[in-house]
Amino acid sequence: MSAIRAHLHSLPAFRRPRPRTLLAAAAALVLLIAGWFWLRDSSLVAVRTVEVTGVPGPQGARIREALVQTARSMTTLHVSDDALDTAVAPFSLVKRIEVSTSFPHTLRIHVVTNVAVGVVVAGGRQIAVTSDGTLLRDVSAPAGLPQIPTSATPGGTRLTDPNAVAAVEALGAAPAALRGHVQGVQTTPDRGLTIQLSNGPLLIFGSSDRLAAKWAAAAAVLADSQAAGASSIDVTAPERPAVAGLPGGAPATGESDVPTLPAGTTGSGTATTPAAPAVTATTTTG
Repeated sequence: MSAIRAHLHSLPAFRRPRPRTLLAAAAALVLLIAGWFWLRDSSLVAVRTVEVTGVPGPQGARIREALVQTARSMTTLHVSDDALDTAVAPFSLVKRIEVSTSFPHTLRIHVVTNVAVGVVVAGGRQIAVTSDGTLLRDVSAPAGLPQIPTSATPGGTRLTDPNAVAAVEALGAAPAALRGHVQGVQTTPDRGLTIQLSNGPLLIFGSSDRLAAKWAAAAAVLADSQAAGASSIDVTAPERPAVAGLPGGAPATGESDVPTLPAGTTGSGTATTPAAPAVTATTTTG
């Protein structure tokens, strides 16, 4: 025990910093922080070049102008995402923006846009709508989009009719090659959610769950030459699609080699589907 005490006594004593040293350190820290704030907002790092991508089309010029004007009040060390979001808030086409900087003077903004999958009719005009129900009121509706039935004229910025919401979700989950063939979407009491393909069969989805699996099953049947001419394809149970109205025969059912996907899975990127074949069956609206 005495040896331990002797060792402790031999260690150099801890000395508290002198007040003058503490004051000098504090002053240096204050100067460092003040220097950072000065540099952060100084003209040495002012935004002089603004590169905006992702907004083609008639509205693109207005969106770019709003972003450029707002960005040039910033520096590359002090970017306000809130201010940029506010600048594009009036444009329903904009889904979100992605911002990056290149020191010392360049700000890059990539605009991710909303994609219309259908149209609703309100006030005598067609309004484009996205897969999440966002109404693109200030965007000209692209030609050829299917009309989404609604129980009432939509107000606000989003669809609220449950059947209309289910319809646009189904269109959003469709493979791009098949979405372009959709003629109409509706919900009926006996069949639930149905999708009519132009010059092709009626796709019977039933409920709006497992959308990716149902689209994959429908695509696999459409790619099968033995199903050519079918009037409808029931993918309510995507593992067992049922084909009705085959020329000269009774309805046929069969197992699909489409893998079972987790319940609630959506999005065309989840399942691998074949490209849409040339569908020549007689249209049946059933």
